[in-house]
Amino acid sequence: MIEIEKLPTSGQVAINIQVTATINVSAFSAQQKVTRLAASHISTHMHGGQPKLVVHDRVVWRVPVIFSMAPHGDRGAVGEIDVDVETGATQLSQEMIEGMKHRAKELALSSPSPATTTG
Repeated sequence: MIEIEKLPTSGQVAINIQVTATINVSAFSAQQKVTRLAASHISTHMHGGQPKLVVHDRVVWRVPVIFSMAPHGDRGAVGEIDVDVETGATQLSQEMIEGMKHRAKELALSSPSPATTTG
């Protein structure tokens, strides 16, 4: 990741960066991989969202982990998992899992109760 501490307050700035990577893992495959990881390690109420390409120390698909709850559907993102575009490698720590579970619980508690119907 490139960080710039101080940006000029005015004038022109030009930054040229060239990064080369071979995309062996498609965005769709990364999303599927995150869905499988989330369902097996976090909760079956979670799935991978729309990936975005991110360049830092390596090129990855950054895939949001989405919490869903019937009958409300998707409630929101609870975290992100990076998938290496070349190798498909991911990193999912116990700390990440616990954080996502905690955020999902907060979303579940803030969701409105299902409407009751009278007949």
